[in-house]
Amino acid sequence: MNRPLSKRSKLRAALLAAPLTVAATGALIAAAPATHVKTETPVATAPVLRSESIGVANALSDAFRDVATHVLPSVVAIENRPDMSWQSAKQLVPDRGHSLGQENPFKGTPFEDMFRNQEFGQRGGQTPGPTTPRQAPRSQAGIGSGVIIDSAGIVLTNNHVVEGGGTVIIKTQDGREFVATEVLTDPQTDIAVVKFDGDSSLVAAKIGDSDAMEVGDWVVALGQPFGLESTVTAGIVSAKNRGIGITDRENFIQTDAAINPGNSGGPLVNLRGEVIGINTAISSRGGGNNGVGFAVPSNLAHWVSDQLVHHGQVKRSYLGVSIQPVNYELSTQLGVAPKSGVVVTNVFPKTPAAKSGLKTGDVIVNFGGIHVTTPQQLQLAVERSPIGQTLTVDVVRDGKSIELSYEAEVAPNQFGASTKSAETSDGVKMQSLGLEISELSADVAKQLGMDSQTGVVITRVQEGSAAADSGLEPGMVIVQVNRHDVANAHEFEKRIAEDTDGSVLLLVRSEQGSRFVVVRN
Repeated sequence: MNRPLSKRSKLRAALLAAPLTVAATGALIAAAPATHVKTETPVATAPVLRSESIGVANALSDAFRDVATHVLPSVVAIENRPDMSWQSAKQLVPDRGHSLGQENPFKGTPFEDMFRNQEFGQRGGQTPGPTTPRQAPRSQAGIGSGVIIDSAGIVLTNNHVVEGGGTVIIKTQDGREFVATEVLTDPQTDIAVVKFDGDSSLVAAKIGDSDAMEVGDWVVALGQPFGLESTVTAGIVSAKNRGIGITDRENFIQTDAAINPGNSGGPLVNLRGEVIGINTAISSRGGGNNGVGFAVPSNLAHWVSDQLVHHGQVKRSYLGVSIQPVNYELSTQLGVAPKSGVVVTNVFPKTPAAKSGLKTGDVIVNFGGIHVTTPQQLQLAVERSPIGQTLTVDVVRDGKSIELSYEAEVAPNQFGASTKSAETSDGVKMQSLGLEISELSADVAKQLGMDSQTGVVITRVQEGSAAADSGLEPGMVIVQVNRHDVANAHEFEKRIAEDTDGSVLLLVRSEQGSRFVVVRN
């Protein structure tokens, strides 16, 4: 006869019957008896990859590999070694008895100014020691990239990589070094050509058509970022025709391909291995790549390099006008579509523009067969016009399309005049616009550098007014109201009174040039 088990015996029997498991420490412990029904955990299965998708990815990978293999032999490192023979006792450098900071490692790159006042190579907590006069070289070492465009010995790069004098050294991918025999630069586009004694074993890259590139196209950037040779990064064309204010002539290709210090001067290429840009700058807060890089289009860089090689300088044609883009507000006043052309705000006398019959208010939509929608596009199209050649200019004047002829002339060295702020007296208040105007006397015009100009000068602008919101400022000269010339305050008031649609189109001139402004009346 079996006796009932005590509580202790029941617990002991349950423990002996339970399965055993190993703890993290290696000891055997009993697992508690299950109090619920055990269910099977579903096993995750890997998604089935379609062969088509894999094929596309592999094809793109093969394209990047082929581009790198094809173009890298043309990519060079460029070092601008300082000239140690020039010395100055006025140069101040840290005293030898204190912790010496290393030279700015971003010298010769677009990041030099960004890090100009920072100390490098110092331990945390240390501050620079006092400075004492010491002899120092004239120029600073710079390092960047370039691309061979002629195996006889021509490299295309950035001006900021080679500027400042010193000895320029070209280092090829196979480890050879060449000393530059001539350096030709164009600071206006930040393009430079470096000549050296090459040979037939060097590989020259092919220049492609940058105008054929579209937003979204794949591109590959090559160069020597941070001194790391033969580096390749990939991305797409993010935008075209960018002007970012770092050079006088800008029409940058924007890309998200990683561009970092040392990439400057290296090529941006398409998937056919053709150079479609020269890497120039990035937009960055910390000095590294943030996915916003800029390259000089190959069509512009190639034209500049040809000019430098054949003439030693860049010979540019000119038109002789002030221009501005056509935004939405201007388009409604001028009777054209937004961004459909470039509006002329001033025609300078005795210039090719004046000879061709261009007038203030004309909207240039096509120049020499090139459709233009931004001032940068028009400027570059004009400057690349062959000297002495006659081109067709299509404009919209008062809503009508007309055709003019332009004969290209070499731009004078000093073209355009600067203006100064004028001291003016109280004048007529225009409460509806929120500004005050005064007669443009001969003395005031002279102060503004506008001896032959007629119009009225703005003396005051009311804060928060329509005039202020439109960007009008004291010292600006208003020369037209709704496309009509105004020579004095009376004519100005008359034209304002005649306006009935609630907005006024003003043509103003200042030290920044001429532009149309729409003011809500």
